[in-house]
Amino acid sequence: MRMIHLGKINDKKILLIDKEPKVNNDRTWCFWETQPGFFEEIVYHKWDTISFLSDGFSSKTDIAPYQYKMIRGIDFYNYCYSEISRQKNIEIVYGNVQMARSHKKGTSIIIDNKSYDLEDAIIFNSIPGLENRPAGKIKLLQHFKGWVIESPKPVFDPAIALIMDFRVHQGHGTTFAYVLPFSETKALVEYTLFTKALLEQRQYEDELKKYLFDFYDLTEFTISETEFGVIPMTDTKYEFKGQYTFNIGTAGGQTKASSGYTFQFIQKQSQQIADCIANGDTLFTLFHPPKRFRFYDNTLLHILYNNKLQGKKIFTSLFQKNKPQDVLKFLDNETSLKDELKIISTLPTWPFLKAALNQI
Repeated sequence: MRMIHLGKINDKKILLIDKEPKVNNDRTWCFWETQPGFFEEIVYHKWDTISFLSDGFSSKTDIAPYQYKMIRGIDFYNYCYSEISRQKNIEIVYGNVQMARSHKKGTSIIIDNKSYDLEDAIIFNSIPGLENRPAGKIKLLQHFKGWVIESPKPVFDPAIALIMDFRVHQGHGTTFAYVLPFSETKALVEYTLFTKALLEQRQYEDELKKYLFDFYDLTEFTISETEFGVIPMTDTKYEFKGQYTFNIGTAGGQTKASSGYTFQFIQKQSQQIADCIANGDTLFTLFHPPKRFRFYDNTLLHILYNNKLQGKKIFTSLFQKNKPQDVLKFLDNETSLKDELKIISTLPTWPFLKAALNQI
């Protein structure tokens, strides 16, 4: 989409491989921006105010100049494929990619046991595990189940996005809910965990029902959409340049290990790649975030993985002792070292110091 937007790819043949056509609203992406973004046209809802809830602490803050935004998967798919289908130089193939391997004339991609031979091609891969990677010492999962529900009575404030609610029990590990209201009676409600193992589907559903009853007094509601997802949280280093491919998305390290946020990191990298190709520059000139951000992520992962401190306590400290705008900027890897030292100083000192020394 970004290469199409730049208008400099008409002389290139592009093969786009996906597992299957995208016809369902199977996910949502949430992020924050200070300006209208590349996909502003399909932003489903946006909020100027966010709230954070935990035992003994709650906040409700206008996050200007940021806005918290949400894009629905089906809107994203329809918007992108509508534009892509108009490009005569782009071919779409559906199937399971099994491997990529090099040969004298170029590279072959194996799709459903059929080989596509590509000469002088640049290959971008977004499939984690397509190329062998070293195993990480830490492997946590961020997993979540969400419902878009409609209530028979007004219980939501559509002006406020509840991004973390830690009032739910922490028996499985770091666990929170979040609620993105579209009206007083309609909202996306998610139950999210950072743990080593998944739950049974019934458990997510039971916890969602309990949450809606405990905090919104809801026993009757209709579910119009359901989503479920799993995001890896690991200290494994995913390289942009692989053996045969350039790795993008989660496969290329664009998932922030400590939070799971991915969408905006992909957007930044995608624009860099598109600019490089349009200008005829080498992809090896792409900017990579300073290594200290990975150090911060791995330090937090170490604490969560080894149960040195509750995630609930960590995130509560972050939002209780810092401006939400500063936290959002920090989560975007856009802070200065001075900003970061100020934020880190608000976290429990001894657990983070020990975890940091472990990383060193």
